[in-house]
Amino acid sequence: MAATQQYVYPDRDEIRIEAVLAALADPVRLDMVRQLADAGSEISCSGFDVAVTKSTLTHHLRTLREAGIIMGRQQGTARYNSLRRNDLDELFPGLLQGVLHARR
Repeated sequence: MAATQQYVYPDRDEIRIEAVLAALADPVRLDMVRQLADAGSEISCSGFDVAVTKSTLTHHLRTLREAGIIMGRQQGTARYNSLRRNDLDELFPGLLQGVLHARR
């Protein structure tokens, strides 16, 4: 597993479709992934527009990282998250695009 500071996420060849689909099945996590895709860049942990507590947000971010959907990095006191779009598109062509454009 690769790591950035305390962040642990799978290498590309360790990402499994079952984990990705399970993580994306949660509406809050799916919304967070859509926000990252729409932003086209990193979003800090506090930058997500979700109606959950800080501890619940942390849980959702960890789930997305462990599934291989996002990567996180620490810069000073801020934590930034980015979508692993290239890795997901390479492993599962069309999956992320379909999920992002599915009816809400």
